[in-house]
Amino acid sequence: MNETVLDRLIRYVKIDTQSLEGSSTCPSTEKQLELSKLLSDELRQVGLADATLDQWGIVMATLPGNVPATHPAFGKVPAIGFIAHVDTSPSASGANVKPQIIWYAGGDIVLPGDNAVIIKESENPELAEYVGETIVTTDGTTLLGADDKAGIAIIMTALQKLIDEPDLLHGDLKIAFTPDEEVGAGTIHFDIEKFGATAAYTVDGEMPGELNKETFSADTAVITVHGRNIHPGRAKGIMVNSLRAVADILARLPKDVAPETTEGYEPYIHPYRVEGEEDRSVIKILLRDFNTGGLAELKRRLEKIIRDVEPLHPKARFELEIIESYRNMREKLEKDPRVLECLWDAAKRAGVEPKWVPIRGGTDGSRLTADGLPTPNIFTGGKNFHGRTEWVSLRGMEYAIDTVIHLAQIWVEKSS
Repeated sequence: MNETVLDRLIRYVKIDTQSLEGSSTCPSTEKQLELSKLLSDELRQVGLADATLDQWGIVMATLPGNVPATHPAFGKVPAIGFIAHVDTSPSASGANVKPQIIWYAGGDIVLPGDNAVIIKESENPELAEYVGETIVTTDGTTLLGADDKAGIAIIMTALQKLIDEPDLLHGDLKIAFTPDEEVGAGTIHFDIEKFGATAAYTVDGEMPGELNKETFSADTAVITVHGRNIHPGRAKGIMVNSLRAVADILARLPKDVAPETTEGYEPYIHPYRVEGEEDRSVIKILLRDFNTGGLAELKRRLEKIIRDVEPLHPKARFELEIIESYRNMREKLEKDPRVLECLWDAAKRAGVEPKWVPIRGGTDGSRLTADGLPTPNIFTGGKNFHGRTEWVSLRGMEYAIDTVIHLAQIWVEKSS
């Protein structure tokens, strides 16, 4: 099991683990279990004898602490956890992934499987830091899956080093690999009490040094338009085409409050799926704001758009449903300063310049923090997740491994 982090990443990304939104099963796709089973076996092979894979596809295991009885921290070090997710995004194919190990010489990267897919230097200024180094990309036909198989590889490699070097002191380390994070269901069946950690860290971020203690607060809006279908040849005065109403709604969504026109702490309204026919059509819309109260304003904007469209289609019936997804984890995280202080110090010791960066999205940590397990996020060294231009740097993953190892040691130091 003495593989490098690169060996592990390449092996893991070749397993198709794409999740499926709207599935009635958990995990949402059976194929995620292939990687989950592999990981539970690997954890046992490296000595984590209590590794389990439950009926929901969640892997849990413990690396017992090694603080000697003579140490001032003996019996005082709280258990901390490290978490990553096995699934990849439904936004791009995760089947037949062909990872490309590239010695980056600078400039744009034309991907060999589809020459129209280009990782552009202008869109990825971070690439300049890795000239003359190893990065991993897709071949342009699929995503890579570094989100979050890089996180898994980082955790597994850090565990191996901690096992191989017993002088690196740590308390009990709790490990979890979850399914369905990409479809917002990664923690629905996560048993925090069974996990047994006082605090945890997801390894699911982006560029080296970027640490995350806050996410969007998120809701999903579902607009359903009910029409009436009849044969087009006899439709005059009878047919009510829900697709036309949906088009009018989409045309009125604010273009300046969209992912493609916002950044930083700016909120957005993002239509991401439309399904329908004359009789019934559905729009699914992401509502995102770092201020939880701002979600109500986004909802009001949708309600006004529906009111404006209704008179144009008086025979159609409109429904709006708001589904809570997750909430910004910052407020609860800052109630226990140790969790964030230890992470900051660990990243500095790993050799990166840490900075708190808001996540314009969410992680498993969003819900876990809300449910009582403080869980900020650690970088993986990757970028362009969910698409065919995804890439990750070897050095970034190595920085993350060192951050995990230093975190374990710093919790011992702070418990002395």
